[in-house]
Amino acid sequence: MKSIVLLLCACTAQIFLIDAAPQLLGGDDHDYYAADWAEFKAKHNKVYLGMEDEVARFEIFKTNMAKAQILQEQEQSTATYGVTQFSDLTEEEFSSYVMDPKFFAKGHNLPYAAIPEDPAPDSYDWRDHGAVTEVKNQGQCGSCWAFSTTGNIEGQWFLKKNQLVSLSEQELVSCDKVDQGCEGGLPSDAYKQIMKLGGLETEKDYPYDGVDEKCKLKSSPAVYINSSVAISKDEGEMAQWLAKNGPISIGINANVMQLYTGGISHPWKIFCNPDKLDHGVLIVGYGTENNTPYWIIKNSWGPSWGEKGYYRAYRGDGVCGLNNMCTSSVVN
Repeated sequence: MKSIVLLLCACTAQIFLIDAAPQLLGGDDHDYYAADWAEFKAKHNKVYLGMEDEVARFEIFKTNMAKAQILQEQEQSTATYGVTQFSDLTEEEFSSYVMDPKFFAKGHNLPYAAIPEDPAPDSYDWRDHGAVTEVKNQGQCGSCWAFSTTGNIEGQWFLKKNQLVSLSEQELVSCDKVDQGCEGGLPSDAYKQIMKLGGLETEKDYPYDGVDEKCKLKSSPAVYINSSVAISKDEGEMAQWLAKNGPISIGINANVMQLYTGGISHPWKIFCNPDKLDHGVLIVGYGTENNTPYWIIKNSWGPSWGEKGYYRAYRGDGVCGLNNMCTSSVVN
């Protein structure tokens, strides 16, 4: 039997497993998690290679559930943490769904957008105004940057052309020669590559298969962009810009998102370093619930994750660095 000890320091949080006092037979946590494990396997159609593999996955699952309990106990808002489709993955395995922080660390050289003078309304959700496509699924490919980019362009095209078009992430994975496909990328670089490519094809014309492969452009681009901009790190100004100009592509530290199941997430910075951005997502709106302000963030892990594919994060505290890399394409 092992006990979980949470060690907190100024810069990081780590969970260590240490040997505890000997336990009586049957005194471990197998039965405690057995029902959750059975439900998890059934819900997510999990099939393992054999009993040895399943036992190993169950051990990872138990470790993740203990981590979820700690996140829950330390949560500053209403978020819940627990069983997700990623609950049988180690942190290393989960990293295939995010990216190396080095991509966001390189920064951008984009000019900053002007902030509208009009004050932001109390709430705004671009899903209610036709600017957001359905939640997509990147699969086991670190292409979140491509989904963040296309989501932003889908919104910009809708605002300027009054037409919502689902765009091809695979074109970026395969044809963007600056970013690195399933190994990661940066929206600010992707915008420039899209301009060189002449635009983006639709999802239908260039469907997603989530693997690195040779570029296979088949038709004329469905949409184009003219330039791109960075957006203020000030969350009040972010809301002003979003309400008038559409969804914002952002970077975020996805550490707590592995086990997020719903609610407004406001973890302590020790659980998700705001300087270690590793996931590209899309802010589509914001609001307030019981006096708690939040952002509405579209993810790319399918509709079964989070709140039907969305993540709500506390607004006003730079949660997980969500305000550190905000960008948008520009469509004239």
